[in-house]
Amino acid sequence: MGIDDKAEYTAQNHLGAAKEDAGHLIGDRGLERDGQKDQAAAGMKEAGEKAKETAVDIGENIKNAARKLKEGFSK
Repeated sequence: MGIDDKAEYTAQNHLGAAKEDAGHLIGDRGLERDGQKDQAAAGMKEAGEKAKETAVDIGENIKNAARKLKEGFSK
């Protein structure tokens, strides 16, 4: 995950928390729910990015294991 993505998700999360707090403070349930949705969306985006990174890491590990196995048979 790039630094830009991380900053975007963090900003979305904090803005969502601010909306939620403001909605709670003024008694606006719609604003409060919007803030909660923003926070959930930021969390889901971050989780998706982490899953993609993990998949890439797994792919690299499989490639490395296959290369080592091939090298072992070549000797």
